[in-house]
Amino acid sequence: MPSTGAYLLIGAIAAVVTFATTPVVVRVAKRMGWVVEPDARRVHQVTTPDVGGIAMVVGFVFALGVARLLDVFDPIFARNSEPQGVLFAAVLMFFIGFIDDIREISAPAKVFGTAVVGAVLVYYGVTMFNFRVPFVDVFILSNEWIPLITVLWLLGMTNAINLIDGLDGLAAGIVAIGAGAFFLYSQRLADPAVGMLSQPNIGPMFAILTAGICVGFLPHNFNPAKIFMGDGGALLLGLLMAVSTSVVGGRADPNTQRYVGQTYFFLAPLVIPLLILGVPILDTGWAIIRRAAKRQGVASADKGHLHHRLMEMGHGQRRSVLILWAWTGLLSAFVLYPVYTGSGVSYIPIGAAMLGLLLYTVLHPQIRRKRG
Repeated sequence: MPSTGAYLLIGAIAAVVTFATTPVVVRVAKRMGWVVEPDARRVHQVTTPDVGGIAMVVGFVFALGVARLLDVFDPIFARNSEPQGVLFAAVLMFFIGFIDDIREISAPAKVFGTAVVGAVLVYYGVTMFNFRVPFVDVFILSNEWIPLITVLWLLGMTNAINLIDGLDGLAAGIVAIGAGAFFLYSQRLADPAVGMLSQPNIGPMFAILTAGICVGFLPHNFNPAKIFMGDGGALLLGLLMAVSTSVVGGRADPNTQRYVGQTYFFLAPLVIPLLILGVPILDTGWAIIRRAAKRQGVASADKGHLHHRLMEMGHGQRRSVLILWAWTGLLSAFVLYPVYTGSGVSYIPIGAAMLGLLLYTVLHPQIRRKRG
């Protein structure tokens, strides 16, 4: 199977191509009028292009094409329809978001489009084989359940990323951290010494490509942003994370419990995506509850997200984004620690860092001055 160095190479290619393409997309978007104006529910103050997903999908497709040409990736592509299926699904998912960026389509239409994309993944075999319920059992998915679970998983991931995309660089940074951590996790599970993930598996490749396009996009998207990723970019990232987590977490050997860490690896394939993407998933759940209480649609926009609340406390855009990046990084470290140490103990350093970050968030000098 490809080495870690080979994976990092295609991740770097995705980052470089995305970085180089984004300024071109900015110029084209301004000429075509693909921009968003400042309004009451947005925090940006200037007219800004919102089709950064174009640069992301270009970087993704280019890097995937390079991987196909490299001999080291032949085990993943040879006699395997899954990479082709992910490519088709990713491009289709991007176009659904892109149309919404320039014309705005209804929420039911986006859900229907996402279901079609899920059907494409199912057709090409990009699905889970089993689903682990903590403290209950591992359920082997029947052919009847696979399409439904695939679509629901895709809807959850795409909406989580889309809802967190509210401040400059927030979604791209969180997904970069989450995808990078998931790449390390999946590589560890695929290690012959661990033997929990049968090969070939496309999960590590799409995780590192996801991290790459986010890293390449971030310099243009961090505050003050020159461009937003838009729904096209957010839905693309959600699909890639859904693919990575499903083919790793849903295919890890359900009978392997011998590895050090006791029950951790039994639960990890389910818990990993929830913890690594903990910030946006928590935000998604809170947004649904908040909008239901106000009798609003789930797709309705407001300023009640976690990042908006941090700004209301007195943190600026940059500090709010960095705080949420830090929480995602600590959640990732919390998950990866037992994976690479073989121990479920000694969480004291990570716990201390979380406590320090919490105190920094609520007791920052500017917050105290605002309260005063």
